[in-house]
Order: sequence, then structure tokens, then C-alpha cells
Amino acid sequence: MARDTIDSTFDEIRSMRVRGAGRIARAAVSAMKSYCESGRFSSNREFYEGLFAAGEKLKEARPTAVSLPNAVNYVLASARRRQSKGGTLKGSVAAMREVCDAFVASSLRATETIGEYGSKRIQDGDVVMTHCNSEAVTAVLSAAHAAGKKFEVIATETRPRFQGRITASVLANRGLDVTLIPDSAARVYMRKVDTVVVGADAIAANGAVINKIGTSQVALAAHETRARFYVAAEAYKLSPMTMTGELVEIEQRSPLEVAPRAWLEANSAVKVKNPAFDVTPPEYVDLIITERGIFPPQGIILLMKDLYDEPWSV
Repeated sequence: MARDTIDSTFDEIRSMRVRGAGRIARAAVSAMKSYCESGRFSSNREFYEGLFAAGEKLKEARPTAVSLPNAVNYVLASARRRQSKGGTLKGSVAAMREVCDAFVASSLRATETIGEYGSKRIQDGDVVMTHCNSEAVTAVLSAAHAAGKKFEVIATETRPRFQGRITASVLANRGLDVTLIPDSAARVYMRKVDTVVVGADAIAANGAVINKIGTSQVALAAHETRARFYVAAEAYKLSPMTMTGELVEIEQRSPLEVAPRAWLEANSAVKVKNPAFDVTPPEYVDLIITERGIFPPQGIILLMKDLYDEPWSV
């Protein structure tokens, strides 16, 4: 059953049946907890070898969402420390279950805290645009609405997977005033927008934001009209590799998400590209809202250095 859980979670993340960086992180860690509860090991060595293998497999499910490797590494770093101390198999299993539970609880608290901090940046009478679907963004807008602020939300569809429809539905069901628009209409409506709030799948050391494809175009339009551009993201979406010069890999997804198979077969000479993410440069970002505080993009390196001095983040 444990192997099945790891494999099925890998498939769910890879196929985007589980999507959203926070949900991806929690799904991976929950799968590792399921491994711990499976009992398919007879010694500490076998237990840890299986846990390490499960973590490495899960990290390969999506290449861009840095929350996935950061979450898995949180568990694996704790496992390495625990393994070095020895102890009983029962104690090891119990300890790692607690680590998994702690991460999931921390992830959920982070979203709530971001909502609280970010809601203070939404003003009465604002028109707010958002792109794609982010738990952190919906937390910000929902908290502002709960505080009695009156504002309008414009959500882009977010092609080709239409995650913006999820955002529009969630916010409307919570009583917010929401309008759904095509991605290509973002610049037209940006003229009336005061604030843009988006999530992030990864944040680089220089404050650049990697998010769903189309985000950088929304940011460019916001920059043109001087609309405020905020990013709401949990601190575990900071990419430690970028501190040493590595680039964030941009995932290329199936052409079938862009055009149906019949069209692709009838137009086989046409190349179809489907990048899942793009990079918004830091000069287009006003603030990055995390559970550890609000930072200008130029200051995110300070949070990153503090965060990755912690033992779990190796």
C-alpha cells in the first residue's frame, strides 16, 4: 500500500490532479507519512532506505514548483538526523510521522498568516486582479473581505488549464465580487486595476518570481499602469539553488493541453510549445508577502539566508 501511495501521489502531482504549490507540498509529505504507517519494513535501515527512495521519487513529479523538493527535503533532513542517532524502529517511525504532521500543520498556518498580513494591503474601493489559483492569494482576498473591506476582484482564466476559474468560483462562493476575463484581456482591464495579487511556484534569490505562465504579462501591464503588484507565497517557495547561481527549470507540458489530438495530427508540421511557468523580474514586483513578514523583492535574499541556515533546509 505504501508503494501504491507514493506512486499514486507522484501521478496525481505530475498530471496536475493535485495542483497549487502548497497543496503539492502537503500531498508529497502526506504520502511520506503513509509510507511510515505502512509497516513494510523490518529494520531501521530498511525503513530509512525506503523513505529516502520515496522522497527522491516524489521530488521528480514537477520540476518547477520548488515547494515540492523543499517539503520533501524537510522530511529527509530530519530523517538523516534521526537515523544518525540510532534508536528503535518504532521510535523512528513515530518520529517521522510527527515530522510529516508538523510540516502539514505549518503549511496550513502559513497560508492563514499570509492572508492576515496581505489583507492589510487591500483597501476599500480597490479593484484587484489575480492570475491562476493560489491558496495564499485566496486567503489574502478572503481575509480582506471578512474584515469588511469592499473591493472588486478580476480573475484571469489562466489558459490552458483554466485555474483562474477555480479562483473565481472559490471567491464568489465566499461572497466576493468577482469577474472572470480571458488572459488576453488583462491589459484592457488593467486600466481600472489598483492592485494585482498573485501566488508563486518559486522565488529566486534576486526576488524574481516564477509563477503560472502569463504572470509576467500581467506584471508588465501592471507596471505600465502603475498598479501595485504583490506576490503572496509561503517561505518554503524560496528556491535555495538560486543562491548559488542555479536557474529554476521551467516545465514544458504536453501539447494536448493546448490543442486537441485531432488538430495536432492534422497539423503535424506545426510546433506546439506549452511552458507551464514564466519569470516575472523583480523590478515589476512591489512586495512579497510571506508568513515571516512582507519584503521588497530586493530584501528576499535576507529571508532566504535566514531560512536556509536552518538544518531542515539542506
